[in-house]
Amino acid sequence: MSGPAPNTVAVVTAKQFSQAKQRMAESVGPELRRDLVEAMLGDVLEAVSGARMVGTALVVTGEPAAASLAESSGAEVVADPGGIGHPAASLLGIERARELGAETVILLPGDCPLLESRELDHLLTGVPSPFVTVVPDRHGTGTNALVLSPPDAIEPSFGEGSHRRHLDLAREAGVPGVTEEIAGLALDLDTPADIVALTTRLAAKPGGARRTAAVLGI
Repeated sequence: MSGPAPNTVAVVTAKQFSQAKQRMAESVGPELRRDLVEAMLGDVLEAVSGARMVGTALVVTGEPAAASLAESSGAEVVADPGGIGHPAASLLGIERARELGAETVILLPGDCPLLESRELDHLLTGVPSPFVTVVPDRHGTGTNALVLSPPDAIEPSFGEGSHRRHLDLAREAGVPGVTEEIAGLALDLDTPADIVALTTRLAAKPGGARRTAAVLGI
């Protein structure tokens, strides 16, 4: 990691590439899906590795290619014992982050390739404790990133409706919680419509998400 190394750990979860993005299966072939998932993860890890406010990065995965990407970016690999799902994988990452003495964790998906290092630095600067920050998806209902200070401030509960659910969990725990919209984290890829939206964004702003853009032929 470049710059100072605050006691903040980024946790990125990555499924087996062959099992990822099944909702795209009818319109996107398996080889392209795999290439796209790998490229997106590479772009996310590049943003994480360039963030000054991230001290350590962890990648929770059982995918050998994802582990290789993690190691090449300077991240530590936390073994996923076999497709345990995003919430459980996040808990594995949090457990390891606590072992490392983290004061704050940020949970990130591997499929938000527009993420930029400066956005992470903005999100992670001056985080009080206790505190929860929820970064919603572009629809405003899901959660595309979660900042927890301390790492066990609440237990993550990703899935449909998780934006509101995370804020409710924070309130129930007596922890201040806020929503923070981050442009580079708004768009994750789950459906063919998301690919169209991403392609439009990349075409309008050349130079971003270079690995993903190359796979999409932009």
